[in-house]
Amino acid sequence: MGVGMQIVYLGFAGSRTLEGEAGAQLVRLERYSAILSAVRLAIEAMGMMGPQTMYDARLDLLLLSRADRYRPVARCSHANVQEAVRRAFDVAECELRTIAACARR
Repeated sequence: MGVGMQIVYLGFAGSRTLEGEAGAQLVRLERYSAILSAVRLAIEAMGMMGPQTMYDARLDLLLLSRADRYRPVARCSHANVQEAVRRAFDVAECELRTIAACARR
């Protein structure tokens, strides 16, 4: 059984391409399935910043441990929605690496 993911779009309609990108990024977190049960991804169109719309991607990690079961991860913003999602998963991967290292101690 793998890590589950819920995606919420705010202020714009999602797309299969974006869902595919999020799914591909989720694969990176599968190696942490011993401590991670699911992720919640929220992607929000933040409005126009100059000539472009900015997108904000936020991940919440649902951990298997007793303490800190729900852990929000830092927000990542970018004019390219896929880049915002990739950056959010980068931050989540670093966070999970730290949690896993602490669990081994």
